Amino acid sequence: MTAAHAASNRTGDPEFLADVLAGLSERPRTLPCKYFYDAAGSRLFDAICELDEYYPTRAELEILRAHAPEIAAAIGPGRLLVEYGSGSSTKTRLLLDRLAEPAGYAPVDVSREHLLAAADRVAVDYPGLCVAPIVADFTRPFALPASRGRPAIYFPGSTIGNFRPAEARALLRRIAATPGLAGAIVGIDLQKPIAALEAAYNDARGVTAAFNLNLLARINRELGGDFVVERFVHRASYDVGRHRIEMRLVSAVDQVARVDGRSFAFVAGESILTELSHKYTVDGFADMAAGSGLRLARAWTDAGRRFAVVHLLPAPEV
Repeated sequence: MTAAHAASNRTGDPEFLADVLAGLSERPRTLPCKYFYDAAGSRLFDAICELDEYYPTRAELEILRAHAPEIAAAIGPGRLLVEYGSGSSTKTRLLLDRLAEPAGYAPVDVSREHLLAAADRVAVDYPGLCVAPIVADFTRPFALPASRGRPAIYFPGSTIGNFRPAEARALLRRIAATPGLAGAIVGIDLQKPIAALEAAYNDARGVTAAFNLNLLARINRELGGDFVVERFVHRASYDVGRHRIEMRLVSAVDQVARVDGRSFAFVAGESILTELSHKYTVDGFADMAAGSGLRLARAWTDAGRRFAVVHLLPAPEV
């Protein structure tokens, strides 16, 4: 594909292009995981959540089903529930069923099509609820809808683990700085045996592999790239020292890929880091939150202690 042809096929936004070019130019190469979630990627992630190997969703749902009344009481009455990375909003319904007179629901997600479809379904199922979807990257400033209720942040799914420690602390500080913040409910994946962790990101059906590889397909679709997706393979492994899963796309052969007229040469075995997923202890996460202007009020875990849902409150000013 010529540079002119690539440019003519480019439909993606300039930020996506800039991030891809910057990440592929790094050593080691990286791609931001937030770009997994186009419409196809969002559907694949919903499928991942149904997999036998992928315990986080089941463990978090177990917590919500067992403790939704307590979690809703901790959020408090009359709140504007602001969900970061809302996806299909499946877990949210367990809270909405229990919240006392919520002022509204504001799901925030970068995947416009998936977000609006999910928000429409919530609005139909909860006709008295003000649903105000926000297409935004929650790591950056965005405006909340006008509301009579104080905002309560809901951040499920262990998404906080996708950020490096410094980035996670910065995001927690952003949450703490939310005007009028009533509190935050955050899902975190807990440390556990390596075999269980690696199985969750290397499922037998290959859905996680398809999810990872879709990022290259998205670059081709939206940025006029010419990645031969079949020449890359999915790999996920656990870094014991850093307590994190590292997900990569590994070049199976020597090859050259082009994006926006730029060429990127890969040797066989060279990888692109696409996602990190940090695993915490409750105490370790509480310490990180405390350094970011939030304090741990309570934590709930599933029976197997695989996952935790924590309630954070603004730390008192000194």
